[in-house]
Amino acid sequence: MKYMLLVYGDEQASDEAEKERCYTESAQLARQIRSTGQYLAAAPLHPVATATSVRVRGEKRLVTDGPFAETREQLGGYFIVDVGDLEEAIDIAGRLPSARLGTIEIRPILKIPGLPTH
Repeated sequence: MKYMLLVYGDEQASDEAEKERCYTESAQLARQIRSTGQYLAAAPLHPVATATSVRVRGEKRLVTDGPFAETREQLGGYFIVDVGDLEEAIDIAGRLPSARLGTIEIRPILKIPGLPTH
């Protein structure tokens, strides 16, 4: 089963050195789970200030700077894993360094027929 692990946290809670440590630990975990075949993809995101939101209502497209919602924790990155069950996804999420300061939301990925695989 494929899961997306959405990494949320307060962008202002960490300094650059802490962010670099988090990236290093996350890369180490990615290499570990790749060796077991569980890793599919991962990436951090640029700060929420770089976000652009697009909405279409009727025939009108509305483009705004910034995130979709104002929240205490911002979406900062993701992991996509292929594991046997939710418990395995929870285990990996608990090993992410961001889980110590923020929240990891685990969502199963829905299969839609006809989507390209790569």
